[in-house]
Amino acid sequence: MTPVRYAAFMRALNVGGRIVKMDELKRLFAKAGFPKAESFIASGNIVFESAAKDAAAMERKIAATLHKHLGYEVATFLRTFAELDVIGGAMPFKGVEDAPLYYVGFMHAAPTAAMRKRLLALASNVNEFAFSAREVWWYSETPQSESVLSTNAIEKTLGVPVTFRNLRTVRKMVARWG
Repeated sequence: MTPVRYAAFMRALNVGGRIVKMDELKRLFAKAGFPKAESFIASGNIVFESAAKDAAAMERKIAATLHKHLGYEVATFLRTFAELDVIGGAMPFKGVEDAPLYYVGFMHAAPTAAMRKRLLALASNVNEFAFSAREVWWYSETPQSESVLSTNAIEKTLGVPVTFRNLRTVRKMVARWG
């Protein structure tokens, strides 16, 4: 089987005192069976190849390995580079062409109608939301660090694990490995 290139996005690494060096993260991916992992910026982004096709099983395997060696849960979200190419080209907010405050949140499954309704209720004149396959889009007119909303508040509203990345980060990954 021809290997597929995946991007793994980990939630809650290198924030809140949970510091994991990228070399250590790559070593843990090797322990999980992905020996040629490469890191991309120090925020829990790993690129690797695998002939396995069950992304959900790989997510669970990686998360279990990280939990065993780090001592805490690390939600892990995989996307193929074909999926990232689509995500990187998406512009779900009309009239917004640049992406400095454009975030994409990765989830394990498609959001339900109830999840969408709860999150859309938080929209305002400075925060907008949209959804795609297994992603939630967040456009904020203020940086995350200055927003009245936090990624944790969004995750709590959705009721499922989610990790956010700036759209520019996704595009840089696609440009480098896609």
